[in-house]
Amino acid sequence: MTTITIQNLYQIMFDQMGPQGWWPGESKFEIAIGAVLVQNTNWKNVEYSLDNLRRTTQLQPEKIHALTIEEIQTLIRPSGFFKNKSRCITALFEWLAQAHFDWKILSLQSTAKLRAQLLKLPGIGPETADSILLYCLDKPVFIADSYTRRIFNHLGSAQFSNYAELKTIAEQELNLTLSEFQEFHGLLDDFGKTNLKNWSSSFLAPYQLVLPKY
Repeated sequence: MTTITIQNLYQIMFDQMGPQGWWPGESKFEIAIGAVLVQNTNWKNVEYSLDNLRRTTQLQPEKIHALTIEEIQTLIRPSGFFKNKSRCITALFEWLAQAHFDWKILSLQSTAKLRAQLLKLPGIGPETADSILLYCLDKPVFIADSYTRRIFNHLGSAQFSNYAELKTIAEQELNLTLSEFQEFHGLLDDFGKTNLKNWSSSFLAPYQLVLPKY
């Protein structure tokens, strides 16, 4: 068994899998909406909802902001939990409107401050907040989603059931650029979708992760 660090893990996965081009979306507004809609559903259902929004608003932020909550519910119904998600999208675009829908203006604030603001919005939890930070606000953060925790657990370092614990440890160790943080999330999720069920035959099976002690 070969021991590796989290930094090593990124490089091994990138060498084996190559660039992933994550997150799917033609604009940061589409990415942010997708991060909300994908909660508790699959991406195919998200695509149906995004297509509905695209036909109605061309995914222009001012037009989305002008929609009533009932109109949003109808458009995003394929994604499920449409009442909760419509409240979330309404609150998110109200928040964006305060910055004139300018991601660059928002990104001038610290990661911690932006994350706190996002977590105060209804329906936005740690994973959704970090996805928006990473892909829309260009903040280098680690997304410790369920696929990632399962991969780390398979690597035998610890049993991570807590999002915040793994996120903190990973961010303390990793020395990655913004684009590498974005790639790492894509690598972990794509590996999770295709290899977790066949772990013993995957290219990560020979490795054991050693975590730093803080």
